[in-house]
Amino acid sequence: MTKTLITIDDKEVEAAEGMTVLEAAQSVGIAIPTLCHNEKLEPYGGCRICTVEAEVNGRKKLVVSCVYPVEQNLVVRTRTEKVNRVRKMILELLLSHAPDSKQLQDLAKIYGADKDRFEKEASFCIHCGLCVRYCAEVKKKNAVGFINRGAKREINFNPELAVKECWNCKECFPLCPTAALQAAYVFIEAQISSTPSFEFEKN
Repeated sequence: MTKTLITIDDKEVEAAEGMTVLEAAQSVGIAIPTLCHNEKLEPYGGCRICTVEAEVNGRKKLVVSCVYPVEQNLVVRTRTEKVNRVRKMILELLLSHAPDSKQLQDLAKIYGADKDRFEKEASFCIHCGLCVRYCAEVKKKNAVGFINRGAKREINFNPELAVKECWNCKECFPLCPTAALQAAYVFIEAQISSTPSFEFEKN
């Protein structure tokens, strides 16, 4: 297997061809925060909290490490002032949606993010897509998905599939960084319980 030599935080790292920067960093114990990443799922690059600074031939740019592939002579810095500012801003925006998330609060302490900087829009979902992707990629069921677009985007269970597939599964629950999935599931469960014969109107 071809190896690529890169530098991460002044440390030389041999990375296998096809690896992402995040995978290369993790292989040598260098921590990069993630929210939408899971080793069982295809890289997504949705939350962008894993942003790092990449330099090739003297040119620097910010990249999302979970989807950025390694390349020869790549120099990566994971905690520059610019990177810290970006992560802080991302966390402040996410906290406006999920201010009570323990995972977000822990990261906020590290980066000095103010959970009250932006007006609260308590959707409790940060659109990491972990539940949606896990159900589609691992379970092959597609019982939960995104609905709407833009600021109104949110997750929703398909009632008919949830009745058949979700009761004895719930494997996506522990993946949720905001615990919003539990709330969504309880909501749809209440809908199903209150609907005779589990009949729902189709959109």
